[in-house]
Amino acid sequence: MSVIASIRKQLTPIHPEGYPFIGGFALLSLFLFWLWPPLGWLGTLATLWCAYFFRDPQRVTPMREGIVVAPADGRVSQIANAVPPKELGLGERPLVRISIFMSVFDCHVNRSPVAGRIERIVYRAGKFISADLDKASEDNERNAFVIAAGNGVRIVVIQIAGLVARRIVSFVREGEAIAAGQRIGMIRFGSRVDVYLPDGSRPLVAEGQTALAGETLLADLRSAEAARTFRVI
Repeated sequence: MSVIASIRKQLTPIHPEGYPFIGGFALLSLFLFWLWPPLGWLGTLATLWCAYFFRDPQRVTPMREGIVVAPADGRVSQIANAVPPKELGLGERPLVRISIFMSVFDCHVNRSPVAGRIERIVYRAGKFISADLDKASEDNERNAFVIAAGNGVRIVVIQIAGLVARRIVSFVREGEAIAAGQRIGMIRFGSRVDVYLPDGSRPLVAEGQTALAGETLLADLRSAEAARTFRVI
């Protein structure tokens, strides 16, 4: 293996969505170096941060029917019972909602929590309040995926724009078959993802826990075990 190939293997890939931004930061840095070198170094740090933000690491996704994995990296900010957005037409019955808050330092590539088919994609314009607030689920710009996972089970994933985020990107289309852990979209730059689980589901995570997209187990729909308890140590 060549030295270059070895280096590439060690580096985390960058998602193509980030190339225009990284290139823009790099050009700005060159201009700032010409203007005043200390500003150029600040621009270089900003360019490195931008490359870090758009990283797209490989993930190892557990494969079994009934397993629901996290669709986003970040902190589990809330677990609550909530009625899904009205535009999805899923009724007025509250479902278990797990909210994951992504800071500007988290990987922002979103992944499918289950294998299935994209039944609906519904975009709704809205505000850009802090995604860490509970009302962001109702007020902010959002893009929802209704995923039919078989046997009448539907999992809802909602990308929610945040205070800084101004662009929600979808990588899939309605009717498309997807695998668990498959990349389905991303949000620039700080944001949140909500997951609505079927009625009666028991979360396997706790508020404050860190999740990894495509790897962290949120729920096991086939398990009949009692709800878990957690402690902070």
